[in-house]
Amino acid sequence: MEITEALPEELLERFRARAADYDERNTFCTEDFAELRDRGYLKALLPVERGGYGWGLSELALAQRRLATAAPATALAVNMHHVWAGVAQLLAARGDQRLAMVQDWIAEGEVMAFGISEPGNDAVLFDSKTTAEERGDGSVAFTGTKIFTSLAPAFTRLGVFGKNAEGQLVHGFVARGEGVESLNDWNTLGMRASQSHTTKLSGAIAPAQWVHTRLAAGPNPDALVFGIFASFLTLTASVYVGLAERGLQLGTAALQRRVHQDGQAYTQDVRSRSILAEAGMRMLTLDALQRQVAGDLDALVDHGPQWFPKLVTLRTRAGDWARENIQDAGQLIGGGGYFRGSEFERLYRDVQASWYHPSNAASAANTVASWLVGPLED
Repeated sequence: MEITEALPEELLERFRARAADYDERNTFCTEDFAELRDRGYLKALLPVERGGYGWGLSELALAQRRLATAAPATALAVNMHHVWAGVAQLLAARGDQRLAMVQDWIAEGEVMAFGISEPGNDAVLFDSKTTAEERGDGSVAFTGTKIFTSLAPAFTRLGVFGKNAEGQLVHGFVARGEGVESLNDWNTLGMRASQSHTTKLSGAIAPAQWVHTRLAAGPNPDALVFGIFASFLTLTASVYVGLAERGLQLGTAALQRRVHQDGQAYTQDVRSRSILAEAGMRMLTLDALQRQVAGDLDALVDHGPQWFPKLVTLRTRAGDWARENIQDAGQLIGGGGYFRGSEFERLYRDVQASWYHPSNAASAANTVASWLVGPLED
């Protein structure tokens, strides 16, 4: 399926029209999510014979970017379902079937969510403050707190991890229900329709067959770690590439519409043209980087130790340049954009979420520096 067929312009216009109301009322993007589900968008990475679109990460990344130009919070919400679909696809393509159950669940209509981030845990995937209690039947009971659980009102399966008594990091899935409580605390500056509530795990049970990986704490070359980083960073970056693109669209439209008091069109104003040109150059660079990273993941290109620098650079630059493009759009739109309820005002708040997604700027800089000159000495 073509991306424009999956996400036609009339669909995007409906989403854009709803976005302001979701934001104002701080509610989940219920209608958007229902439309995407009914169109089969949640199954996009599955083969056509399993009800999917037959896409790889290349197509999905561009589709998520397109969706984010209309409704960034909706794109970010559904992104976390797609992250697990992406991890499963990346592993399967490399001969690792441990997440085949995720593909089965998605084919059956389950909705995945991401329960990895924890308050005060800067180590992210390399350590956990959640307790993983190993039980005699092979199941694991997870107790702890997970933050930024996007799709909180809709998920049916939550990917989690925690630390067992031996110090291993145990990865598995729990079902919505007993031991899994959403705290309904998402009242934020932006990305409000994602409803990324805190999730409290109180002995939430992952059945033995849903416990898929046990790893030593600390950096680990396991394929699951690569898959999570690759899928999460690439697809999260796509949301911000979409915001950068929308900023450029709004800035371009403003120049084409506005006229100085003396009658001169803003398209002939040298300063305005320069601001717009910078936004355009950022977008051209992001487009090339996004396509290359996602394409190389699909093509199984082995970048070795360069993979993580590539992934964190894409995520970090997408956020940085999305903020800059939205800010530049505000300069070009003029004072009308400053009023509550304008699209610019909402996007200006939404794009601030880019500060908080892993990998943050400091972590990304350390990753790239370590690749170039080695790690920091103890």
